[in-house]
Amino acid sequence: MLYISIKHSDLLPSNALFYVFNLVILLSLSSAWAAEENYIPVESDVSFESVLDLPFRESDYQISYGNDPFQFGRLWLPVGGRLGTLVFIHGGCWLNEYNIDHAQGLSTALASAGYAVWSLEYRRTGDEGGGWPGTFDDIIAGINKTLDLAPYGVGVQDLALVGHSAGGHLAVLAGAHSDRLTVEPDLVVGLAAITNVTSYSLGENSCQQATPRFMGGVAEEREEAFYDANPSNHGIHSPTFLLQGDIDQIVPPEQALLPDATTVMTSGAGHFDWVHPGTAAYRNLLGILSAEL
Repeated sequence: MLYISIKHSDLLPSNALFYVFNLVILLSLSSAWAAEENYIPVESDVSFESVLDLPFRESDYQISYGNDPFQFGRLWLPVGGRLGTLVFIHGGCWLNEYNIDHAQGLSTALASAGYAVWSLEYRRTGDEGGGWPGTFDDIIAGINKTLDLAPYGVGVQDLALVGHSAGGHLAVLAGAHSDRLTVEPDLVVGLAAITNVTSYSLGENSCQQATPRFMGGVAEEREEAFYDANPSNHGIHSPTFLLQGDIDQIVPPEQALLPDATTVMTSGAGHFDWVHPGTAAYRNLLGILSAEL
């Protein structure tokens, strides 16, 4: 496990004029930073409400990967250069209270940065067929559907699986199950990802308490299911990066300490910073994608 710590000062100078000057330089060096033009830099530890308020453009296509109404993906085609394809899996404690819509700002920004974004909706706890293992089965099917996106100009070269929170759990677990994938990811990125459902289920916040509902029971009653749902039991995909904020109140930082993964800890970042394109955490994500794809 490689551990990297990044402070806000590394990428977000406090002097606004100095920041703008350096931002212009960064934009000229790499199209991966192009999305910065549309999202004003904000302070860290953003709220979920601020993510919901983000401007976005509608996806270019909505495509089904199964027969259920929730088995679909939204495809954003890249603006400008093509830097690779991102399969994105949104979070929300695996609950059907939280859907794909809150990821539209992030998907817009990543497409503006030059990536094709295949953002997956899926059946969640509360949906017929959702919960474990149906939710994960949907994710596998949605990832494999990437092969059918060639008519839209989307390739599977330079392919990354990216997930946030509970979606990060599903992304990391999918990467560990390469035997079920018909595409080979070049990179797996968990953003504030839940990587150990057993330990997470013992916590007291509302998302932690939703874990037994997702799993169909507590760990003592569902030992085999909890074993199957923990990525570390299946061999982590290489490379896997776990990006985490040290003040996350929903997913504890220790969830990012997974053997054989690279941990990138961002000082001062909260849980939703990773899905807000105005944050330093988001710029750290762009840096990882640019370096690894």
